[in-house]
Amino acid sequence: MATPGAATAAPGRGVDEPGEHAFWEDRTRIFLQPIAAPSILGLFGLATATMMVGAWEAEWYGGPLTPLILWPLVIFAGIAQILAGMWAYRARDGIATAIHGMWGAFWTAWGLLFALVSVGAFPAALAPVPGNPSEGFAFWYIALAAITGLCALAALAENLVVALLLTCLAAAAGFTAGGFWAPSDWASDVGGWLFVVTAVLALYAAAAMMMENTFGRTILPLFRVRGAAEARGRGGARPLQYRQGQPGVKIGQ
Repeated sequence: MATPGAATAAPGRGVDEPGEHAFWEDRTRIFLQPIAAPSILGLFGLATATMMVGAWEAEWYGGPLTPLILWPLVIFAGIAQILAGMWAYRARDGIATAIHGMWGAFWTAWGLLFALVSVGAFPAALAPVPGNPSEGFAFWYIALAAITGLCALAALAENLVVALLLTCLAAAAGFTAGGFWAPSDWASDVGGWLFVVTAVLALYAAAAMMMENTFGRTILPLFRVRGAAEARGRGGARPLQYRQGQPGVKIGQ
């Protein structure tokens, strides 16, 4: 018979699966400065830049001077992504940190390049134009294609919509790199089309996260697979600690 006022002992393994400490974990609620999903901002920034630049690259509108009009918004879309990447770092989301950080840096640099052209601080003859050779500019996209492809593989363990989005983004960067390296008009056109597809997927993913936040339930599915991935990878003894290092703290968005 328990002594009145004594602490209740935690049940043993098998009483409250999946672990012997689940009893305490399920009852501990400490939230330290919770934040909204950073990818809401980051994906909207990505969609803005990829839609404008991708449609121009695919020759849907404009001409060689169009980037001189686009660069201010592209820069600030990139800054929005960088900020989202820093908040994603705080949310312990490694994929979002990498994607928003690197693509935010890319779009900020893209806008800065054409800003320098617009004020005459960079030779206009060296400004990259789809279909014209520019091996140096091609390497911008080669680096991003490699990083984004790795992130797409990692996203398969968490979110199928984001994985598809990153696959399209990596392919868009790859084709665009080929268009500047060869040079090749058709590769640039394909890259532009894929950037627009990426923008549509980014809008969907960001809207799904935003609606889930406002409605408190899933409105647009993102096909998350984190639970299944954790179940497949679980094994061995778990150390005596909370799963995320602190009670009430979660990883990701």
